[in-house]
This record gives sequence, C-alpha cells and structure tokens, in this order.
Amino acid sequence: MQSAPSVVTVACCQLALAVGDLEGNRGKARDAIRAAAAAGAGLILLPELTNSGYMFSGIDELQACAEPVDGPTVREWTRLASELGVIVVGGFAEQGEDGEAYIAAVLIDPTGVRAKYRKTHLWNTEKNSLFGMGSGLPPVVETAVGRIGLMICYDLDFPEWVRAVSLAGADLLCCPSNWPLYRPPEGERPGEIIRAQAAAGGNRMFVAVADRAGSERGQDWLGGSVIVDADGYPVSEIRLGEETIVMATVDLAEARIKSISAGNDVHRDRRPELYERPIED
Repeated sequence: MQSAPSVVTVACCQLALAVGDLEGNRGKARDAIRAAAAAGAGLILLPELTNSGYMFSGIDELQACAEPVDGPTVREWTRLASELGVIVVGGFAEQGEDGEAYIAAVLIDPTGVRAKYRKTHLWNTEKNSLFGMGSGLPPVVETAVGRIGLMICYDLDFPEWVRAVSLAGADLLCCPSNWPLYRPPEGERPGEIIRAQAAAGGNRMFVAVADRAGSERGQDWLGGSVIVDADGYPVSEIRLGEETIVMATVDLAEARIKSISAGNDVHRDRRPELYERPIED
C-alpha cells in the first residue's frame, strides 16, 4: 500500500560548521543531504547560515562569505534536490542586490528554488551593522507533500509571526537556526525547544528546526534540532550538542485539523477585534 502524499520523512541536519570555510561547509551540507536522502528523507533541513558559519569578525569577513541566490551554495542544493527527488530547506548568508548581506533561507524542490526568505527579527550582534533586516512575510509554499512555511531562528519567538504562517495555511513550519547554548535549569528542556513546541501546539501545525552543533570562536551551540507534531510534542530524537541527523515520519494532513475539542478550534476561536484594541492603563 502506498503512503498518502502528505506523509513525509523529515530530516534535520545538525551540523558543526566553521565561519569562513565556504568549501568545507558546503561539503558538510552536501554529505548530510545525501545521507538523509539515503535514509529515506523526503524533506531535508539545514541550519541557519550553513554556507558561511556565524561568528564573523566584522562586516568584511561577512561580505566575503555572502552569496547571491544563484551562487554556488544554492545552485548545489538545487542540483541535489533534483537529483535525489527531495525538498531542501537551508539557511545561507545572502548577498543582496542592494549590497547588503542578509540572513536568508531558501526552499527548493526538484523543480528548483520555490521561495526565499530574509530573517526579520535579528538577534543580538546581528544588528551591529552586519546584516540587513528582512521585511517580507514568511512564505508558505504548496509542495508535493503539503504546505510548507519558512522562517529563521529568532523569528520563531514571535507568536504573531508564527500565527501569520499558520493562518496562511502552512502544514509545516521549517526553521533553520543557530541557537546559542544557554544551559537550562537542571531537569528542564531548553527554552528554545519549548517555544518550538508552543508554536506547533498553539497552531496545530508541525514545526521542524535544524540547529547548529559544536563550538565556533568561543560560542557553543545548543544543537537542539527537533521535529514537533501538531499537538506540540517532539516526534524526533533530541540529541543536544551532537553533530547528527534527527528524523521523523509525519502526516502533514493532520495539521489541517484545527479543532482541539468538540467545541474549540485554534483558528475559529480567535478574537482579532479584541487583539487589535489598544491596552489602556
């Protein structure tokens, strides 16, 4: 029996990358895409800034790493998506037409690049005259397996932004990330993963995050890649800090059921006429 078209194995590639090592980073991404596809993945996620690494010494080093959308990194991902018959979502340092560098992500299927997104909510030193700030809404793309939304790392912390993707019909939100390591209290799950779970459960939408691993110029990365189902529960292994690939097979059609009880629906129960009213002292 064939599986439904909405059933897909998702792979989040948790890679240890190195700032400025363009060839080495591209090689790691290439190997991870091939390994994930060989293991049965149909949708493969890579971290934020996969091509370039993250801990830049300044604007000159960043500009030396940034590439246009038709540069060597995205061209290779496009070739691999076509060759392997998979969807690839990955983050990269983009050289914009305006001369600015952006934290960007692309969604590629076997037909080519389907969407690009520039990170809208910049984290910490990303604001220090390094990166331009994106201004476009997160895209939602109709693919062979379902409707896929796209955003990057810190964007996931803003419920309004996540809700916009949900209301646009996304079954799955893909989020390339570089989560810095902040150790949670003993026995607690990292807050980044908790927020991914809240985003999924509050919207009845799958969420997949591909995070960084390892250490780079003194910055340790969480390595918190996770795939969360539409009820808000992780369905993949969580292998904090390891260089690995985490996978799960999901039915994205489940995200189109927005009811959470006989009388409640996470979309229909909204009261936007109240949310938009100013809060008075």
